[in-house]
Amino acid sequence: MLLPLAGLYLLISGWQRRQGRRWASQQTPLRAPVVVVGNFIVGGAGKTPTTMALVQGLRERGWHPGVLSRGYGRQGNGLLEVTSATPASHAGDEPLLIHLRTGAPLWVGRDRHGAARALLSAHPEVDVLVADDGLQHTRLPRAATVVVFDARGAGNGLPLPAGPLRQLLPRHWPAPSLTPCQVVYNAEHPSTRLPGHCARRTLAGAVQLPQWWAGQPADPGCLQALVERSKRKPLLACAAIAEPERFFRQLEETGMVIRRLALPDHASLTPPPWPEEELDILITEKDAVKLPPEQHRPQPRLWVVALDFQLPEEVMHSLDHSLRNDTFVHHDC
Repeated sequence: MLLPLAGLYLLISGWQRRQGRRWASQQTPLRAPVVVVGNFIVGGAGKTPTTMALVQGLRERGWHPGVLSRGYGRQGNGLLEVTSATPASHAGDEPLLIHLRTGAPLWVGRDRHGAARALLSAHPEVDVLVADDGLQHTRLPRAATVVVFDARGAGNGLPLPAGPLRQLLPRHWPAPSLTPCQVVYNAEHPSTRLPGHCARRTLAGAVQLPQWWAGQPADPGCLQALVERSKRKPLLACAAIAEPERFFRQLEETGMVIRRLALPDHASLTPPPWPEEELDILITEKDAVKLPPEQHRPQPRLWVVALDFQLPEEVMHSLDHSLRNDTFVHHDC
């Protein structure tokens, strides 16, 4: 019954992407190439950890990356440079997390082309831009694209609202020499027919919220101590992310005994959604950015469980090669 609406969605979204490419072709080229991180499926598939890993990988290869994001769920749509002092409500939880974890210059705005120009003007050292969640935003001329899938793959293969796809998967995968487009699977195995590589996703450790804000890295030993503590009394795990069950499952794979508190993606943690009598609570880094130090209370103890997400070496090597040979021609993966 929803197929006619899905067809209409494809027509409208396809027209918008064509208009975006046409608009971009009429603009003065950006002085730095753009790597777009996005997904075909609606909802979170792992774009934020992919973006952070991509920034780190580019740095290791001598690049000076900056990051662009719309800042989903934030207050306002205008251009804004995100700093460590920017509230998550103004920056968006994911952009603030990316900036805190990577230290890369980051601008948010509905107009991501304008954000790109603002960032490059404010930071002359930046020589490559990473656009978080920009696959369907064709106003940005891209030099390379990273498409992220999780275990859901392409669902039933249908576009919205009949299925979960923002756009249809390509029938024939283009040669890398024509369209530099890498597929990363945020899963144990590839979940679509598109050739790609699986990222490594593990828990790096845990650290208390005030120390996390102070820049202290997650400690594997601390996480193991929490595992032992949970065997005496199950700990409450809270997650306001796209797929809370993934976080809960990773905790349990360490031997942790938990009780689940799953919240909608980007949900506010003010006031605290957990019972006042809780002593220890496990949260994600994406949720930690919504709890600044000045709002921290001694009880309960909030433990930030950090993610160690590593991109396959083949992906980084291919992207680095594409960027160094980029001719700034607009590609559409």
